[in-house]
Amino acid sequence: MSTSTKPPRRTAFFLSDRTGITIEMLGHSLLRQFENLPFTEITLPYLDTAEKAAAVVTQINDLAIADSVRPLVFSTFVNPVIRSVFDSANALHLDCFNIFVAPLEVELGVRSSHTVGLSHRLGDMVDYRQRIEAIRYTLEHDDGVSQRNWQQADITLVGVSRSGKTPTCLYLALKYGIRAANCPLTPDDFSRVELPAAIKGLRAKLFGFTIDPARLHQIRSERMPDSDYASLENCRYEVREAEALMRQEGILFLDATNKSIEELATAVLHHAKLTRKIY
Repeated sequence: MSTSTKPPRRTAFFLSDRTGITIEMLGHSLLRQFENLPFTEITLPYLDTAEKAAAVVTQINDLAIADSVRPLVFSTFVNPVIRSVFDSANALHLDCFNIFVAPLEVELGVRSSHTVGLSHRLGDMVDYRQRIEAIRYTLEHDDGVSQRNWQQADITLVGVSRSGKTPTCLYLALKYGIRAANCPLTPDDFSRVELPAAIKGLRAKLFGFTIDPARLHQIRSERMPDSDYASLENCRYEVREAEALMRQEGILFLDATNKSIEELATAVLHHAKLTRKIY
């Protein structure tokens, strides 16, 4: 009879001399490729002195002893002195600036600026203002509340209530600078068999979401349990009628059931042929 043991939980540190956003996203994405392994993830930003770095090395070494396995350390340190402090830790240290920037310097034949915080600074005020304006517009045009300047939307998402439109719109605004409005398709629209009046003239900028009725029932039940709105029968009806209406109107739509917000936003950007306005 064979026995199997669970793999040990590994500790992963995401370290940076700035916000840690870049390395946290990259490191988390890499660890998700090992879906059967458990990880404890720790993000420590603003490690901008050798003293701070040394204190974290002590923490890493203590965990290596407590866990009986060395931690993983993902980092983005521009300062080589601080980076070298972590090279002494009892850990697998993967510094992404060192991994990627050094080969790029060789290939390009020039030395990088080695400037801290370039990926998230507010130096480009055009990009900054574009992001803020996109977020403001998207919040104002959430759920079809405001019809003012709707023609200025880069995209309008349609679909039944609670199908993922709002968070996707906010991600499009925050990440890509896209002015994203959204409008729900309701039983009133299905009885008339036509789009809401406010978006009839915007068909070229409409993109739809659908969702599995059972998943929609689950989501709505968390918000309004035991209501007609959340009933499985009503969810099946609304999804069926919404899909029929979008097909009738020639609106491209996708199934949002098992997709993350990041995946949905990227899919909208690609299929709707939108151009991102910020980086």
